[in-house]
Amino acid sequence: MDYKQKVAQAIVKAVDGQLTEEEVLVKIEVPKTMNLGDYAFPAFVLAKVLRKAPQMIATELVEKIDPTGFEKVEAVGPYVNFFLDKAMFSQDVLHEVLTEQATYGNQDLGHGGNVPIDMSSPNIAKPMSMGHLRSTVIGNSIANLLKKANYNPIKINYLGDWGTQFGKLIMAYKLWGSEEEVKADPINNLLKYYVRFHKEDVEHPELDDQAREWFKKLEDGDEEAIFLWTWFRNESLQFFMKIYDKLGVEFDSFNGEAFYNDKMDEIVELLEDRDLLQESQGASIVDLESYNLNPALIKKSDGATLYITRDLAAALYRHRTYDFAQSLYVVGNEQTNHFKQVKAVLKEMGYDWSDDIHHVPFGLITSGGKKLSTRSGRVILLEDVLNDAVDLAEKQIEEKNPTLPNKEQVAEEVGVGAVIFHDLKNERLNNFDFDLEEVVRFEGETGPYVQYAHARAMSILRKAGVTEIDPNAAYELTDPNAWEAISLLGNFPQVIKRAVREYEPSVVAKYAIQLAKAFNKYYAHSKILADDDQKAARLALVASVAIVLKESLRLLGVAAPNEM
Repeated sequence: MDYKQKVAQAIVKAVDGQLTEEEVLVKIEVPKTMNLGDYAFPAFVLAKVLRKAPQMIATELVEKIDPTGFEKVEAVGPYVNFFLDKAMFSQDVLHEVLTEQATYGNQDLGHGGNVPIDMSSPNIAKPMSMGHLRSTVIGNSIANLLKKANYNPIKINYLGDWGTQFGKLIMAYKLWGSEEEVKADPINNLLKYYVRFHKEDVEHPELDDQAREWFKKLEDGDEEAIFLWTWFRNESLQFFMKIYDKLGVEFDSFNGEAFYNDKMDEIVELLEDRDLLQESQGASIVDLESYNLNPALIKKSDGATLYITRDLAAALYRHRTYDFAQSLYVVGNEQTNHFKQVKAVLKEMGYDWSDDIHHVPFGLITSGGKKLSTRSGRVILLEDVLNDAVDLAEKQIEEKNPTLPNKEQVAEEVGVGAVIFHDLKNERLNNFDFDLEEVVRFEGETGPYVQYAHARAMSILRKAGVTEIDPNAAYELTDPNAWEAISLLGNFPQVIKRAVREYEPSVVAKYAIQLAKAFNKYYAHSKILADDDQKAARLALVASVAIVLKESLRLLGVAAPNEM
Protein backbone atom coordinates (compact mmCIF):
# COMPACT_ATOMS: atom_id res chain seq x y z
CA MET A 1 0.00 0.00 0.00
CA ASP A 2 2.17 2.83 -1.27
CA TYR A 3 -0.12 5.46 -2.71
CA LYS A 4 2.69 7.97 -3.13
CA GLN A 5 4.37 5.47 -5.45
CA LYS A 6 1.11 5.06 -7.33
CA VAL A 7 1.03 8.86 -7.89
CA ALA A 8 4.67 8.80 -9.04
CA GLN A 9 3.96 6.00 -11.53
CA ALA A 10 1.00 7.93 -12.98
CA ILE A 11 3.24 11.01 -13.48
CA VAL A 12 6.10 9.00 -15.06
CA LYS A 13 3.66 7.46 -17.55
CA ALA A 14 2.18 10.86 -18.41
CA VAL A 15 5.61 12.47 -19.05
CA ASP A 16 6.68 9.58 -21.30
CA GLY A 17 9.61 8.62 -19.07
CA GLN A 18 11.26 12.09 -19.12
CA LEU A 19 11.55 11.73 -15.34
CA THR A 20 12.34 8.55 -13.40
CA GLU A 21 10.11 7.29 -10.60
CA GLU A 22 12.81 8.25 -8.04
CA GLU A 23 13.00 11.81 -9.44
CA VAL A 24 9.22 12.18 -9.24
CA LEU A 25 8.96 10.67 -5.73
CA VAL A 26 11.26 13.30 -4.17
CA LYS A 27 9.21 16.11 -5.79
CA ILE A 28 5.76 14.94 -4.68
CA GLU A 29 4.34 17.10 -1.90
CA VAL A 30 1.48 16.82 0.59
CA PRO A 31 -0.75 19.92 0.17
CA LYS A 32 -1.21 22.14 3.22
CA THR A 33 -5.01 21.89 3.06
CA MET A 34 -7.07 18.79 2.31
CA ASN A 35 -9.26 20.59 -0.28
CA LEU A 36 -6.15 20.61 -2.51
CA GLY A 37 -5.95 16.83 -2.51
CA ASP A 38 -3.76 14.24 -0.82
CA TYR A 39 -0.66 14.53 -3.02
CA ALA A 40 0.58 17.24 -5.38
CA PHE A 41 3.17 17.24 -8.14
CA PRO A 42 4.80 20.63 -8.94
CA ALA A 43 4.83 20.96 -12.76
CA PHE A 44 7.53 23.65 -12.76
CA VAL A 45 10.18 20.91 -12.44
CA LEU A 46 9.39 20.17 -16.13
CA ALA A 47 9.34 23.81 -17.30
CA LYS A 48 12.97 23.84 -18.50
CA VAL A 49 12.71 20.53 -20.33
CA LEU A 50 9.35 21.22 -22.01
CA ARG A 51 9.85 25.01 -22.36
CA LYS A 52 6.28 25.72 -21.36
CA ALA A 53 4.58 27.57 -18.54
CA PRO A 54 4.11 25.30 -15.48
CA GLN A 55 0.33 25.99 -15.45
CA MET A 56 0.07 24.73 -19.04
CA ILE A 57 2.18 21.64 -18.22
CA ALA A 58 -0.08 20.85 -15.24
CA THR A 59 -3.22 21.10 -17.40
CA GLU A 60 -1.72 18.88 -20.14
CA LEU A 61 -0.56 16.28 -17.59
CA VAL A 62 -4.06 15.99 -16.11
CA GLU A 63 -5.41 15.19 -19.59
CA LYS A 64 -2.84 12.37 -19.99
CA ILE A 65 -3.11 10.82 -16.51
CA ASP A 66 -5.25 7.72 -16.08
CA PRO A 67 -7.47 8.58 -13.07
CA THR A 68 -8.29 4.93 -12.28
CA GLY A 69 -7.83 4.31 -8.57
CA PHE A 70 -8.09 8.03 -7.75
CA GLU A 71 -11.20 9.98 -6.77
CA LYS A 72 -10.04 12.72 -9.15
CA VAL A 73 -6.94 14.39 -10.57
CA GLU A 74 -6.99 18.13 -11.25
CA ALA A 75 -4.68 21.00 -12.16
CA VAL A 76 -4.50 23.96 -9.76
CA GLY A 77 -2.05 26.57 -11.03
CA PRO A 78 1.34 24.86 -11.52
CA TYR A 79 0.33 21.79 -9.47
CA VAL A 80 -1.24 18.48 -10.40
CA ASN A 81 -3.39 17.51 -7.41
CA PHE A 82 -4.32 13.89 -6.71
CA PHE A 83 -7.36 12.98 -4.61
CA LEU A 84 -7.23 9.37 -3.41
CA ASP A 85 -10.18 6.99 -3.62
CA LYS A 86 -11.29 7.40 0.00
CA ALA A 87 -13.19 4.11 0.34
CA MET A 88 -10.33 2.03 -1.09
CA PHE A 89 -7.67 3.95 0.85
CA SER A 90 -9.48 3.73 4.20
CA GLN A 91 -10.04 -0.01 3.72
CA ASP A 92 -6.34 -0.57 2.93
CA VAL A 93 -5.05 1.58 5.80
CA LEU A 94 -7.34 0.14 8.48
CA HIS A 95 -6.59 -3.41 7.33
CA GLU A 96 -2.84 -2.77 7.50
CA VAL A 97 -2.86 -1.03 10.92
CA LEU A 98 -5.16 -3.61 12.51
CA THR A 99 -3.18 -6.53 11.06
CA GLU A 100 0.29 -5.23 11.92
CA GLN A 101 -0.61 -3.55 15.26
CA ALA A 102 2.54 -2.14 16.93
CA THR A 103 4.74 -3.27 14.02
CA TYR A 104 2.84 -0.98 11.61
CA GLY A 105 5.35 1.41 10.07
CA ASN A 106 8.32 -0.96 10.59
CA GLN A 107 10.99 -0.64 7.88
CA ASP A 108 14.06 -2.58 6.82
CA LEU A 109 16.41 0.34 6.27
CA GLY A 110 19.20 -0.97 8.50
CA HIS A 111 19.32 -4.70 7.64
CA GLY A 112 20.31 -5.37 11.28
CA GLY A 113 23.41 -3.13 11.19
CA ASN A 114 24.94 -1.96 14.51
CA VAL A 115 24.61 1.72 15.46
CA PRO A 116 26.45 2.80 18.64
CA ILE A 117 24.83 5.96 20.03
CA ASP A 118 26.92 8.17 22.31
CA MET A 119 24.31 9.86 24.52
CA SER A 120 23.47 11.38 27.91
CA SER A 121 27.07 11.44 29.23
CA PRO A 122 26.70 13.31 32.53
CA ASN A 123 29.75 14.29 34.55
CA ILE A 124 30.46 12.24 37.64
CA ALA A 125 29.96 13.96 41.00
CA LYS A 126 27.56 16.52 39.55
CA PRO A 127 23.78 16.23 39.58
CA MET A 128 21.96 15.67 36.31
CA SER A 129 20.53 18.99 35.27
CA MET A 130 17.93 19.92 32.65
CA GLY A 131 20.94 20.32 30.36
CA HIS A 132 21.37 16.52 30.37
CA LEU A 133 17.74 15.86 29.43
CA ARG A 134 18.17 16.59 25.72
CA SER A 135 21.03 14.21 24.94
CA THR A 136 19.32 11.49 26.99
CA VAL A 137 15.81 11.63 25.52
CA ILE A 138 16.86 12.52 21.94
CA GLY A 139 19.37 9.64 21.96
CA ASN A 140 16.80 7.24 23.43
CA SER A 141 14.15 8.16 20.86
CA ILE A 142 16.61 7.87 17.97
CA ALA A 143 17.52 4.40 19.28
CA ASN A 144 13.80 3.43 19.29
CA LEU A 145 13.36 4.77 15.75
CA LEU A 146 16.45 2.97 14.48
CA LYS A 147 15.21 -0.30 15.96
CA LYS A 148 11.87 0.19 14.17
CA ALA A 149 13.87 0.61 10.94
CA ASN A 150 15.77 -2.67 11.62
CA TYR A 151 19.05 -1.27 12.88
CA ASN A 152 20.60 -2.58 16.09
CA PRO A 153 21.12 0.48 18.31
CA ILE A 154 23.77 0.27 21.08
CA LYS A 155 23.20 2.98 23.69
CA ILE A 156 26.47 4.16 25.22
CA ASN A 157 26.57 6.44 28.25
CA TYR A 158 29.99 8.01 27.77
CA LEU A 159 30.36 9.19 31.37
CA GLY A 160 32.46 12.26 32.13
CA ASP A 161 34.51 10.34 34.68
CA TRP A 162 38.01 11.71 34.03
CA GLY A 163 39.80 15.04 33.69
CA THR A 164 41.18 17.94 35.71
CA GLN A 165 37.78 18.53 37.38
CA PHE A 166 38.52 15.46 39.50
CA GLY A 167 41.67 17.10 40.78
CA LYS A 168 39.52 20.10 41.75
CA LEU A 169 36.90 17.89 43.37
CA ILE A 170 39.43 15.88 45.40
CA MET A 171 41.09 19.14 46.48
CA ALA A 172 37.72 20.66 47.45
CA TYR A 173 36.71 17.52 49.36
CA LYS A 174 39.98 17.50 51.30
CA LEU A 175 39.61 21.20 52.18
CA TRP A 176 35.90 21.49 53.01
CA GLY A 177 34.29 18.04 52.79
CA SER A 178 33.59 15.16 55.12
CA GLU A 179 32.80 11.49 54.69
CA GLU A 180 29.58 11.89 56.69
CA GLU A 181 28.31 14.67 54.41
CA VAL A 182 29.06 12.74 51.20
CA LYS A 183 27.42 9.58 52.52
CA ALA A 184 24.34 11.54 53.63
CA ASP A 185 23.76 13.34 50.30
CA PRO A 186 26.51 12.47 47.81
CA ILE A 187 25.65 14.48 44.73
CA ASN A 188 24.45 17.72 46.29
CA ASN A 189 27.42 17.90 48.64
CA LEU A 190 29.95 17.07 45.93
CA LEU A 191 28.37 19.82 43.80
CA LYS A 192 28.58 22.22 46.74
CA TYR A 193 32.34 21.54 47.08
CA TYR A 194 32.87 21.95 43.31
CA VAL A 195 31.00 25.29 43.13
CA ARG A 196 32.89 26.55 46.20
CA PHE A 197 36.22 25.63 44.58
CA HIS A 198 35.42 27.83 41.58
CA LYS A 199 34.53 30.74 43.86
CA GLU A 200 37.63 30.37 46.04
CA ASP A 201 40.13 29.92 43.20
CA VAL A 202 39.37 33.43 41.91
CA GLU A 203 41.23 34.87 44.91
CA HIS A 204 43.46 31.83 45.50
CA PRO A 205 44.85 30.74 42.09
CA GLU A 206 47.28 28.41 43.88
CA LEU A 207 44.27 26.07 44.37
CA ASP A 208 44.37 25.34 40.63
CA ASP A 209 47.99 24.18 40.91
CA GLN A 210 47.12 21.92 43.83
CA ALA A 211 44.13 20.52 41.91
CA ARG A 212 46.38 19.75 38.94
CA GLU A 213 48.74 17.90 41.29
CA TRP A 214 45.87 15.77 42.58
CA PHE A 215 44.75 14.92 39.05
CA LYS A 216 48.35 13.97 38.22
CA LYS A 217 48.31 11.65 41.27
CA LEU A 218 45.08 10.13 39.96
CA GLU A 219 46.65 9.54 36.55
CA ASP A 220 49.69 7.98 38.22
CA GLY A 221 47.51 5.56 40.22
CA ASP A 222 47.91 7.15 43.68
CA GLU A 223 45.99 4.97 46.16
CA GLU A 224 44.07 7.76 47.91
CA ALA A 225 43.23 9.55 44.66
CA ILE A 226 41.95 6.30 43.07
CA PHE A 227 39.91 5.50 46.21
CA LEU A 228 38.19 8.91 46.22
CA TRP A 229 37.60 8.84 42.43
CA THR A 230 36.04 5.34 42.60
CA TRP A 231 33.84 6.35 45.53
CA PHE A 232 32.61 9.54 43.82
CA ARG A 233 31.92 7.57 40.58
CA ASN A 234 29.95 4.77 42.28
CA GLU A 235 27.85 7.21 44.32
CA SER A 236 27.10 9.23 41.18
CA LEU A 237 26.09 6.19 39.13
CA GLN A 238 23.65 5.03 41.80
CA PHE A 239 22.07 8.48 41.76
CA PHE A 240 21.95 8.66 37.95
CA MET A 241 20.25 5.25 37.72
CA LYS A 242 17.27 6.52 39.75
CA ILE A 243 16.73 9.26 37.15
CA TYR A 244 17.23 6.93 34.19
CA ASP A 245 14.70 4.50 35.73
CA LYS A 246 12.21 7.37 36.06
CA LEU A 247 12.79 8.35 32.42
CA GLY A 248 12.55 4.71 31.31
CA VAL A 249 15.97 4.87 29.65
CA GLU A 250 18.39 1.92 29.65
CA PHE A 251 21.99 1.66 28.40
CA ASP A 252 24.10 -1.07 26.86
CA SER A 253 27.41 0.41 28.02
CA PHE A 254 28.68 2.81 30.69
CA ASN A 255 32.21 3.01 29.27
CA GLY A 256 33.19 6.58 30.11
CA GLU A 257 36.27 8.67 29.49
CA ALA A 258 38.38 6.72 32.02
CA PHE A 259 37.82 3.51 30.01
CA TYR A 260 39.99 4.94 27.21
CA ASN A 261 42.99 5.93 29.37
CA ASP A 262 45.04 2.96 28.20
CA LYS A 263 43.87 3.25 24.58
CA MET A 264 45.25 6.69 23.71
CA ASP A 265 48.90 5.71 23.31
CA GLU A 266 47.93 3.60 20.31
CA ILE A 267 46.29 6.62 18.67
CA VAL A 268 49.46 8.70 19.13
CA GLU A 269 51.58 5.83 17.73
CA LEU A 270 49.27 5.39 14.72
CA LEU A 271 49.45 9.12 13.99
CA GLU A 272 53.23 9.02 14.27
CA ASP A 273 53.48 5.94 12.00
CA ARG A 274 51.45 7.76 9.35
CA ASP A 275 53.61 10.93 9.68
CA LEU A 276 50.54 12.94 10.62
CA LEU A 277 51.86 14.44 13.89
CA GLN A 278 53.55 17.82 13.68
CA GLU A 279 55.15 19.87 16.42
CA SER A 280 53.76 23.33 17.15
CA GLN A 281 55.09 25.33 20.13
CA GLY A 282 56.05 22.07 21.84
CA ALA A 283 52.61 20.52 21.33
CA SER A 284 51.68 17.71 18.90
CA ILE A 285 49.06 18.58 16.30
CA VAL A 286 47.45 17.19 13.13
CA ASP A 287 47.21 19.81 10.39
CA LEU A 288 43.63 19.96 9.03
CA GLU A 289 44.00 22.97 6.75
CA SER A 290 42.83 20.93 3.73
CA TYR A 291 39.49 20.45 5.57
CA ASN A 292 39.24 24.20 6.40
CA LEU A 293 39.59 23.30 10.07
CA ASN A 294 41.94 24.43 12.82
CA PRO A 295 44.76 22.00 13.71
CA ALA A 296 43.70 19.12 15.98
CA LEU A 297 45.69 19.37 19.23
CA ILE A 298 46.58 15.78 20.13
CA LYS A 299 49.09 16.30 22.96
CA LYS A 300 49.93 19.37 25.00
CA SER A 301 53.51 20.54 25.42
CA ASP A 302 53.62 18.74 28.82
CA GLY A 303 52.67 15.46 27.09
CA ALA A 304 49.07 15.39 28.38
CA THR A 305 46.48 14.06 25.94
CA LEU A 306 43.27 15.92 25.20
CA TYR A 307 39.58 15.30 24.70
CA ILE A 308 40.04 14.68 20.97
CA THR A 309 42.68 11.99 21.61
CA ARG A 310 40.17 10.17 23.79
CA ASP A 311 37.39 10.53 21.20
CA LEU A 312 39.69 9.13 18.50
CA ALA A 313 40.44 6.14 20.75
CA ALA A 314 36.70 5.70 21.43
CA ALA A 315 35.85 5.83 17.71
CA LEU A 316 38.48 3.19 16.87
CA TYR A 317 37.37 0.96 19.78
CA ARG A 318 33.71 1.20 18.74
CA HIS A 319 34.51 0.35 15.13
CA ARG A 320 36.53 -2.70 16.17
CA THR A 321 33.95 -3.81 18.72
CA TYR A 322 30.71 -3.18 16.83
CA ASP A 323 31.74 -2.99 13.15
CA PHE A 324 29.11 -0.29 12.91
CA ALA A 325 26.86 0.68 10.01
CA GLN A 326 26.70 4.16 11.55
CA SER A 327 28.07 5.70 14.73
CA LEU A 328 26.09 8.55 16.28
CA TYR A 329 27.09 11.24 18.79
CA VAL A 330 24.05 12.94 20.33
CA VAL A 331 26.00 15.89 21.69
CA GLY A 332 25.25 19.64 21.89
CA ASN A 333 25.53 22.00 18.98
CA GLU A 334 28.59 23.72 20.46
CA GLN A 335 30.67 20.57 19.77
CA THR A 336 30.10 20.64 15.98
CA ASN A 337 33.63 21.79 15.20
CA HIS A 338 35.13 19.17 17.55
CA PHE A 339 33.40 16.31 15.70
CA LYS A 340 34.43 17.71 12.33
CA GLN A 341 38.01 17.51 13.60
CA VAL A 342 37.55 13.95 14.91
CA LYS A 343 36.18 12.79 11.54
CA ALA A 344 38.91 14.63 9.61
CA VAL A 345 41.74 13.09 11.70
CA LEU A 346 40.25 9.60 11.27
CA LYS A 347 39.98 10.23 7.52
CA GLU A 348 43.64 11.31 7.44
CA MET A 349 44.50 8.07 9.26
CA GLY A 350 42.98 6.18 6.31
CA TYR A 351 39.77 5.12 8.05
CA ASP A 352 37.03 5.52 5.45
CA TRP A 353 34.47 4.33 7.99
CA SER A 354 34.75 7.84 9.46
CA ASP A 355 32.12 8.75 6.79
CA ASP A 356 29.65 6.66 8.82
CA ILE A 357 30.19 8.79 11.95
CA HIS A 358 27.49 11.42 12.43
CA HIS A 359 27.28 14.17 15.02
CA VAL A 360 23.59 14.65 15.94
CA PRO A 361 23.62 18.16 17.43
CA PHE A 362 20.90 19.88 19.47
CA GLY A 363 20.17 23.34 20.87
CA LEU A 364 20.06 24.51 24.48
CA ILE A 365 17.37 24.45 27.12
CA THR A 366 17.35 27.87 28.77
CA SER A 367 15.60 29.19 31.85
CA GLY A 368 14.34 32.74 31.68
CA GLY A 369 16.38 33.05 28.49
CA LYS A 370 19.64 32.27 30.31
CA LYS A 371 21.97 29.29 29.78
CA LEU A 372 22.22 26.78 32.63
CA SER A 373 25.67 26.29 34.17
CA THR A 374 26.89 23.89 36.89
CA ARG A 375 30.10 25.80 37.51
CA SER A 376 28.29 29.02 38.45
CA GLY A 377 25.61 27.12 40.38
CA ARG A 378 22.92 28.21 37.85
CA VAL A 379 21.40 24.78 37.48
CA ILE A 380 17.88 23.32 37.34
CA LEU A 381 18.05 19.78 38.64
CA LEU A 382 16.41 17.18 36.40
CA GLU A 383 15.21 15.12 39.37
CA ASP A 384 13.37 18.16 40.79
CA VAL A 385 11.75 18.92 37.42
CA LEU A 386 10.51 15.33 37.02
CA ASN A 387 9.13 15.24 40.57
CA ASP A 388 7.39 18.62 40.13
CA ALA A 389 5.92 17.48 36.80
CA VAL A 390 4.48 14.34 38.43
CA ASP A 391 2.99 16.47 41.26
CA LEU A 392 1.37 18.82 38.71
CA ALA A 393 -0.05 15.88 36.76
CA GLU A 394 -1.45 14.39 39.98
CA LYS A 395 -3.21 17.68 40.83
CA GLN A 396 -4.83 17.82 37.40
CA ILE A 397 -5.93 14.17 37.56
CA GLU A 398 -7.39 14.85 41.03
CA GLU A 399 -9.44 17.74 39.57
CA LYS A 400 -10.59 15.99 36.39
CA ASN A 401 -10.90 12.32 37.40
CA PRO A 402 -10.58 11.79 41.18
CA THR A 403 -11.85 8.18 41.04
CA LEU A 404 -9.22 7.06 38.49
CA PRO A 405 -7.62 3.74 39.47
CA ASN A 406 -3.76 3.68 39.65
CA LYS A 407 -3.70 7.47 40.04
CA GLU A 408 -0.06 7.51 41.20
CA GLN A 409 1.16 5.42 38.28
CA VAL A 410 -0.78 7.47 35.72
CA ALA A 411 0.52 10.73 37.26
CA GLU A 412 4.07 9.38 36.94
CA GLU A 413 3.50 8.40 33.29
CA VAL A 414 1.85 11.73 32.46
CA GLY A 415 4.28 13.97 34.37
CA VAL A 416 7.50 12.33 33.16
CA GLY A 417 6.01 11.85 29.68
CA ALA A 418 5.13 15.55 29.53
CA VAL A 419 8.76 16.58 30.14
CA ILE A 420 10.10 14.13 27.54
CA PHE A 421 7.47 15.03 24.94
CA HIS A 422 8.01 18.77 25.39
CA ASP A 423 11.70 18.33 24.65
CA LEU A 424 11.15 16.11 21.62
CA LYS A 425 8.40 18.15 19.95
CA ASN A 426 10.99 20.91 19.48
CA GLU A 427 13.23 20.42 16.45
CA ARG A 428 16.45 19.31 18.05
CA LEU A 429 18.58 22.18 16.69
CA ASN A 430 16.27 24.80 18.21
CA ASN A 431 16.88 26.32 21.65
CA PHE A 432 13.84 26.51 23.91
CA ASP A 433 12.93 28.05 27.23
CA PHE A 434 11.57 25.65 29.83
CA ASP A 435 8.33 26.48 31.68
CA LEU A 436 6.94 23.58 33.72
CA GLU A 437 3.36 24.92 33.90
CA GLU A 438 3.20 25.01 30.09
CA VAL A 439 4.71 21.52 29.76
CA VAL A 440 2.18 19.63 31.91
CA ARG A 441 -0.98 21.18 30.45
CA PHE A 442 -3.63 18.73 29.27
CA GLU A 443 -4.63 21.15 26.49
CA GLY A 444 -2.52 22.43 23.60
CA GLU A 445 0.39 20.76 21.85
CA THR A 446 1.60 18.76 24.85
CA GLY A 447 2.39 15.18 25.77
CA PRO A 448 -0.66 14.90 28.08
CA TYR A 449 -2.89 16.07 25.18
CA VAL A 450 -1.67 13.19 22.99
CA GLN A 451 -1.87 10.71 25.90
CA TYR A 452 -5.44 11.89 26.59
CA ALA A 453 -6.44 11.32 22.94
CA HIS A 454 -5.15 7.74 23.24
CA ALA A 455 -6.99 7.23 26.56
CA ARG A 456 -10.20 8.62 24.98
CA ALA A 457 -9.92 6.14 22.08
CA MET A 458 -9.47 3.27 24.55
CA SER A 459 -12.47 4.51 26.57
CA ILE A 460 -14.69 4.46 23.42
CA LEU A 461 -13.64 0.87 22.69
CA ARG A 462 -14.43 -0.12 26.31
CA LYS A 463 -17.89 1.54 26.09
CA ALA A 464 -18.54 -0.34 22.85
CA GLY A 465 -17.57 -3.59 24.59
CA VAL A 466 -14.89 -4.19 21.95
CA THR A 467 -12.03 -6.46 22.93
CA GLU A 468 -10.91 -7.45 19.44
CA ILE A 469 -11.47 -6.06 15.95
CA ASP A 470 -11.31 -8.27 12.89
CA PRO A 471 -8.55 -6.83 10.66
CA ASN A 472 -9.85 -8.67 7.59
CA ALA A 473 -13.33 -7.15 7.49
CA ALA A 474 -13.97 -4.64 4.66
CA TYR A 475 -14.07 -1.31 6.54
CA GLU A 476 -15.08 1.35 4.02
CA LEU A 477 -15.50 4.62 5.90
CA THR A 478 -17.47 7.13 3.85
CA ASP A 479 -17.72 9.72 6.65
CA PRO A 480 -15.85 12.84 5.38
CA ASN A 481 -15.01 13.76 9.01
CA ALA A 482 -12.86 10.61 9.23
CA TRP A 483 -10.68 11.39 6.23
CA GLU A 484 -8.04 13.54 7.96
CA ALA A 485 -7.39 10.86 10.60
CA ILE A 486 -7.28 8.06 7.99
CA SER A 487 -4.99 10.07 5.74
CA LEU A 488 -2.60 10.66 8.67
CA LEU A 489 -2.67 6.95 9.62
CA GLY A 490 -1.65 6.09 6.06
CA ASN A 491 1.25 8.52 6.29
CA PHE A 492 2.80 6.94 9.42
CA PRO A 493 5.38 4.73 7.58
CA GLN A 494 6.65 7.82 5.71
CA VAL A 495 6.92 9.70 9.02
CA ILE A 496 9.13 6.90 10.39
CA LYS A 497 11.37 6.96 7.32
CA ARG A 498 11.83 10.72 7.56
CA ALA A 499 12.48 10.69 11.33
CA VAL A 500 15.15 7.97 10.90
CA ARG A 501 16.76 9.66 7.90
CA GLU A 502 16.98 13.03 9.69
CA TYR A 503 17.67 11.69 13.23
CA GLU A 504 14.72 13.89 14.20
CA PRO A 505 12.24 12.68 16.87
CA SER A 506 10.26 15.94 16.54
CA VAL A 507 8.88 14.57 13.24
CA VAL A 508 7.11 11.83 15.24
CA ALA A 509 6.06 14.17 18.08
CA LYS A 510 4.50 16.67 15.65
CA TYR A 511 2.80 13.82 13.80
CA ALA A 512 1.34 12.51 17.09
CA ILE A 513 -0.08 15.98 17.86
CA GLN A 514 -1.64 16.17 14.37
CA LEU A 515 -3.19 12.71 14.69
CA ALA A 516 -4.53 13.49 18.19
CA LYS A 517 -6.10 16.72 16.88
CA ALA A 518 -7.64 14.98 13.85
CA PHE A 519 -9.05 12.23 16.08
CA ASN A 520 -10.48 14.71 18.60
CA LYS A 521 -12.14 16.63 15.74
CA TYR A 522 -13.59 13.36 14.42
CA TYR A 523 -14.84 12.44 17.91
CA ALA A 524 -16.53 15.85 18.24
CA HIS A 525 -18.32 15.62 14.87
CA SER A 526 -19.28 11.94 14.67
CA LYS A 527 -21.59 9.72 16.68
CA ILE A 528 -19.07 6.89 16.84
CA LEU A 529 -21.28 4.52 18.85
CA ALA A 530 -24.45 5.11 16.78
CA ASP A 531 -25.91 1.75 15.76
CA ASP A 532 -25.75 1.86 11.95
CA ASP A 533 -23.91 0.09 9.12
CA GLN A 534 -20.81 2.28 9.58
CA LYS A 535 -20.36 1.54 13.31
CA ALA A 536 -17.84 -1.30 12.83
CA ALA A 537 -15.77 0.85 10.46
CA ARG A 538 -15.81 3.78 12.91
CA LEU A 539 -14.63 1.52 15.74
CA ALA A 540 -11.92 0.12 13.44
CA LEU A 541 -10.71 3.69 12.94
CA VAL A 542 -10.76 4.37 16.71
CA ALA A 543 -8.73 1.19 17.36
CA SER A 544 -6.27 2.10 14.59
CA VAL A 545 -5.76 5.60 16.01
CA ALA A 546 -5.12 4.12 19.48
CA ILE A 547 -2.51 1.72 18.02
CA VAL A 548 -0.62 4.43 16.12
CA LEU A 549 -0.77 7.02 18.93
CA LYS A 550 0.57 4.45 21.41
CA GLU A 551 3.38 3.45 19.03
CA SER A 552 4.25 7.11 18.33
CA LEU A 553 4.51 7.80 22.05
CA ARG A 554 6.58 4.63 22.59
CA LEU A 555 9.07 5.75 19.94
CA LEU A 556 9.48 9.00 21.87
CA GLY A 557 9.98 7.13 25.15
CA VAL A 558 6.56 8.19 26.53
CA ALA A 559 3.95 5.88 28.11
CA ALA A 560 0.35 5.72 26.85
CA PRO A 561 -2.05 5.15 29.78
CA ASN A 562 -5.37 3.48 28.89
CA GLU A 563 -7.22 5.74 31.35
CA MET A 564 -6.55 9.30 32.46
